[in-house]
Amino acid sequence: MYLRELKMEDAPYMLEWMHDDTVVHNLQKNFSEKTLDDTKSFIRSSWNDTKDKNLAIVSELDEYMGTVSLKYIDRENGNAEFAIAVRKSAMGCGYAWYGMKAIIEKAFQELHLESVYWCVSRKNKRAIRFYDKHNFHEALDIPDNIQKRYKDARELKWYSVLKGDDFEHRTSVSDCSVIHIKTIPTLGAGELSFFEGQRNIPFDIKRIYYISKVPEGMRRGFHAHKELKQLLFCPYGRIQLVLDNGKRREEIELSDPSIGVLIERPVWREMLWLQKDSVLCVAASDYYKAEDYIRDYREFRDYVEKKE
Repeated sequence: MYLRELKMEDAPYMLEWMHDDTVVHNLQKNFSEKTLDDTKSFIRSSWNDTKDKNLAIVSELDEYMGTVSLKYIDRENGNAEFAIAVRKSAMGCGYAWYGMKAIIEKAFQELHLESVYWCVSRKNKRAIRFYDKHNFHEALDIPDNIQKRYKDARELKWYSVLKGDDFEHRTSVSDCSVIHIKTIPTLGAGELSFFEGQRNIPFDIKRIYYISKVPEGMRRGFHAHKELKQLLFCPYGRIQLVLDNGKRREEIELSDPSIGVLIERPVWREMLWLQKDSVLCVAASDYYKAEDYIRDYREFRDYVEKKE
């Protein structure tokens, strides 16, 4: 997936989410009256717009999945408003998170802004879960001139991210540790990453395996382990790891070879391939044992409850 300029052929897909109540129900604008001509006019105006930056989030096959924007770009004060909308078929596939990261990066690195802000209705539980999950925190110091744009809106929750914020950094996901694998860079010759059993991870390594040649959009996993401990990492590509400890279900994207997730307890896991041919590597504390697997989610929940 990547960002690009909007194209005229994106118009029908854009109109699709505008007329999908499950997508626009809690958004501030009324999109239901928009027409195909309206979307084409919006796309056409985006090509020369200097006040707003509107880009398409697309799949590797260049299919439009959503629009991500920086609105009201204020170079004098160094800020802009973030906005995003994705098609229903793109939800849960990593497109929203990718688009958000990419547009914020453009705000700071290309436009040299100092802050990006946005608001969401407190009734929009799906959006709030998304932002909270990715460690964004409520902002209480939004300038009055910005809030005036939403003077007629009620129950808004504001967020912001400042230049230099490490908004991608996480230390845990569903009670599993997010670790930094030791990495040694060599100028002009890449990086060497390594870990050692009982030194960098808290168990001896008895098995290493990897999953490769998986199509984009494919889900795998759907199991937990009773005793097995594992370190999961992605040396190539992008994989969304979904972990459920029986009480909380959280997600993290694995796309940096120096970042891994350490699973030391019974946790239900699912993996979504966000990019074709991504590779998932696993270092395990024991040899393969079929009896250690829990492949039914209800059985997993019962097992976790009994252990508590």
